[in-house]
Amino acid sequence: MKTTNHHSAPKNIALRGLPKRCGADNILGMLSYGVVVVFLGSCSLLPAKTFETRQNQTQAEKIVEPNPVIAALPIISSSGDPNFVVKVVQQVGPAVVRIDSSRTITSRVPDEFNNDPFFRRFFGDGAPQPQQRVERGSGSGFIINSSGQIVTNSHVVDGADRVTVTLKDGRTFDGKVLGEDPVTDVATIKINANNLPTLSVGNSDALQPGEAVIAIGNPLGLNNTVTSGIISATGRSGSDIGASDKRVDYIQTDAAINPGNSGGPLLNTRGQVIAMNTAIIRGAQGLGFAIPINTVQKIAQELIATGKVDHPYLGVQMVTLTPENKEKIKNITGDRLNITANDGVLLVEIVPRSPASVSGLRVGDVIKSINSQPVTKIEEVQKLVENSKIGTKLPIEVERNGQIVQVGVQPAALPVRREE
Repeated sequence: MKTTNHHSAPKNIALRGLPKRCGADNILGMLSYGVVVVFLGSCSLLPAKTFETRQNQTQAEKIVEPNPVIAALPIISSSGDPNFVVKVVQQVGPAVVRIDSSRTITSRVPDEFNNDPFFRRFFGDGAPQPQQRVERGSGSGFIINSSGQIVTNSHVVDGADRVTVTLKDGRTFDGKVLGEDPVTDVATIKINANNLPTLSVGNSDALQPGEAVIAIGNPLGLNNTVTSGIISATGRSGSDIGASDKRVDYIQTDAAINPGNSGGPLLNTRGQVIAMNTAIIRGAQGLGFAIPINTVQKIAQELIATGKVDHPYLGVQMVTLTPENKEKIKNITGDRLNITANDGVLLVEIVPRSPASVSGLRVGDVIKSINSQPVTKIEEVQKLVENSKIGTKLPIEVERNGQIVQVGVQPAALPVRREE
């Protein structure tokens, strides 16, 4: 299921994962909210999914503030101990690991060199040959089981030929990837070791903005780096931060995290892991995002048990319907779409042969409820679909040409397209 945020688009936006077909492209281009999300696995070849150098600073970052900077008050735990961070780090630091990965990339020789007789006759044995290069990256992780099970981000180990895990005490192990879930960006690794330190787990559903937090990881290769801050917000959807291909409600924090922090723990003042650090917004400061530990645990358990996670999928592209968006869509489509609803979730594309297509959903339908639960935003649709069961019919009520229509859609498993 693909989504598009409904806010107006700022300048220099980056659109992620939008299909290049159908008339919906123009609609989505007009309605998409654009921020560039940087996932934090550092890599020697700097692929697009890692980070950019600070050379691309925004204009706002280059402005020198003439007024004196007022230092923030130190964050103190509920115990009143100003050194609580030291105690937490001493308690949990040994369970945080560094993860190094490498993969071999083979360049493709253009087909004309292989298939065209002219090129074969002209170049002979000197025709270009496939070239290989090794792409290396590093990130963080933490131990969840004393027998060597570790969780990290999927993008840290994506496509890796080799994974190496380094403990704080300096020991190094070859890691086996038990499974990856690109949709939530969670992966699990196993190393051949026993009696390892582990992290205790908190409850991410009970978090409140303003709570003190601590991040530990290996940013930019600087092992065992500790930073602290607060929870800035909870429940940030993927579309809120420009990662609409991820099905996660992120925790936002101002604790400093950088490339290489990916997969490391975000901890509360008691030393319990409450989230996994995963992304920042490029060009921003104090805007870090972490996957709630309740989500990490659920996904990790499935990956350990089966090696994969199946997510329910309808096959629709949609946008939250607002008066502003409705006017924009009318200007783009003219009389081709007859939208009578003023709120709900508008379907702007139906993937061919998808569950939505088979069930009879149409472009221009406005979703009003799913399984008798009213919806007015794409995030609500995402959550209800994610909580549905693959293969079990899901009742959806839509408004079509001013009429209410009931449609039963049977979700399938989401087809995951990996990055090259």
